Amino acid sequence: MPNISAPPQAPRIPHPHVLHGVTRPDDYYWLRERDNPAVIQYLTEENAYYDAVMAPLEPLVQRLYEEQLARLQQTDSDVPVQDGPFFYYRRTEEGAAYPIFARKRADAREELDGVPEEVLLDQNALAAGKAFYSLTVQRVSPDHTLLAYLDNETGTDRYTLHIKNLATGEMLADTRDDVTLYGSLEWDPQGDGLYCITVDPVTQRAHRLVRHRLGTEASADEVVYDEADVTYTLHITRSQSRRFLFATSHSTTTHEVRYLDTATAGRTWHVFQPRRRGVRYTLEHWGDKLLVLTDDQAPDMKLWAAPMAHLDDPSAWTELIGHQAGRPLDDVMPLGDAVLVSGREGGLTQLWVLYPDGLRRLSWPEAAYTVSPGDNRAYPTGVVQVRYASLVTPPSVFEVTLADLTRRLLKQEPVLGGYQPEDYVQERLAVTAQDGVTQVPVSLVYRRGARDGGPAPLILDAYGSYGAPSDPYFTSTRLPLLDRGIIMAIAHVRGGGEMGRAWYEGGKLMNKRNTFTDFIDVAQALVERGYTTPQRLAARGRSAGGLLMGAVANLASPLFQVIVAGVPFVDVLTTMLDDSIPLTSLEWDEWGNPHDAEAFAYMATYSPYDNVAAQAYPHLYVHTGLNDPRVGYFEPAKWVARLRATKTDQHILVLKTEMGAGHGGPSGRYHRLRDRAQEDAFVLHALGIDA
Repeated sequence: MPNISAPPQAPRIPHPHVLHGVTRPDDYYWLRERDNPAVIQYLTEENAYYDAVMAPLEPLVQRLYEEQLARLQQTDSDVPVQDGPFFYYRRTEEGAAYPIFARKRADAREELDGVPEEVLLDQNALAAGKAFYSLTVQRVSPDHTLLAYLDNETGTDRYTLHIKNLATGEMLADTRDDVTLYGSLEWDPQGDGLYCITVDPVTQRAHRLVRHRLGTEASADEVVYDEADVTYTLHITRSQSRRFLFATSHSTTTHEVRYLDTATAGRTWHVFQPRRRGVRYTLEHWGDKLLVLTDDQAPDMKLWAAPMAHLDDPSAWTELIGHQAGRPLDDVMPLGDAVLVSGREGGLTQLWVLYPDGLRRLSWPEAAYTVSPGDNRAYPTGVVQVRYASLVTPPSVFEVTLADLTRRLLKQEPVLGGYQPEDYVQERLAVTAQDGVTQVPVSLVYRRGARDGGPAPLILDAYGSYGAPSDPYFTSTRLPLLDRGIIMAIAHVRGGGEMGRAWYEGGKLMNKRNTFTDFIDVAQALVERGYTTPQRLAARGRSAGGLLMGAVANLASPLFQVIVAGVPFVDVLTTMLDDSIPLTSLEWDEWGNPHDAEAFAYMATYSPYDNVAAQAYPHLYVHTGLNDPRVGYFEPAKWVARLRATKTDQHILVLKTEMGAGHGGPSGRYHRLRDRAQEDAFVLHALGIDA
């Protein structure tokens, strides 16, 4: 790496923590003081050092950026989706960083070409002059005359509600500036209002369901429900039939759903089943019944039909899909005579269609892929949109006929530059974990011939927390690396949800170390099987995957040449001890509550910040956002400061802080492409690949 001296060290200000009789000196605790000018100065110095390190790599960054851009169909459009009398879609234009949201009035998709377009929102105009701009939830009113949407200019999880009159183009005076970013907005089908989920101003926990009446001040909004338990959050959804609204209080282990039947008079919300510790469930509406997807005595879920007349009497319910270990069911989408069921089997996403006479699975031609329901708004319907991709197949949208499961390709994402899927190889491996029994799946992709000369450079990604899977997906931004002979791999480690609830439980709480050892076992296996060598091996993860990177750096640093940790959750003990930090209390069911001595002791064995040692570390590329509410910028800042003071090697360590962004990084597709190009350039250079 470039021979550049390290930046000034951060001041060492002792701030010991004492818990369970253990003193934890935390010399860098002061870095959480965001309003302290010395903190901003330190982050600015780290950014200046980052710029100095990256300056010699700028030609490579520019080449990678241009290669990524050359693969991108800049002017493009999504498949239009019918909702009532309109087809809604999103499109992009060359040179524009953000999408444009539009609709056309038509009776059939084939007739759209000659129909005038109505632009609903031009995100480029909304983002003009702003360093950061995010637009998330959009909801059209039942009569298609109003559009409610959420936006944010800081990168936090606190969004502002706006309402646009689609007939006149005027913005209504109605606004709220405390709405959470997802699962937070639905129109009230019974009248002139909508429901919002608002956040706590300090912790940013989504906790309150309010009803806003059009034309009134936000201060007059009716509080429908306030979730008092700080370990729960709240979100709202609408049934596919649009008859019901569901407000779900949920922790990582427990759900409680309130429902509103808009076919009845009034606005009375009912609790479907009171929360029971360890029982999760979701609801949907299908004909004369509610569908109940639950893990009650079924860790990987089963599906029940609860007749409207007997919602409170489980003995009157009918089991539609029984429990099958290792086949988790994730969601259901009633479409009329049939129900589209999402889940997993064999570690891969799957879709089934449930008919009155049984269940049928949609089949796909590749050994590894990702499939999910598309944006389906019609009800009832005889066709459904489905999204499909693999490591070599670009994202595709199919229209599936429910009667016979025949499908028609509506669109495949264009990949420019003469991309041919057959030029690349996709593999699926299994690696035996340290227990000698557990088989950890691994997905790989590389350009054909990349392994012909022996071990190749390899980048190993993983996440492994919250039951969130890391599925094999396609992105054209990966191609510049593949075309340089890099092997890209995903380790589907425990703690994720790839293999069902047991896979998740096997990598959380007092089993969390399995996530780290699974990743190390996969890396060692890839070396032993001749795919790569430690000198040509990179590791990458972000958020909870950044925790994984921090733990692996402490446990197995000789195995890796370079590690990328994005918005990394590395200061586990300090953060979990402080419930004033946004979202901390929600995490105790995931990591453990360190106020419990046993949990504290276990977390202390792996918390990356607390286990930094006087040893050699790989090259490290760390990035964060100053406005990140989920993983505070101070976690990676403290970690980097301690690493600088402690590690014994001369490898490069950089910290890049986006001073105006949050957990998701910079906004705008071109900014994101350049951000990726910088990260990739650092990794390539560390692996000795500059061409």
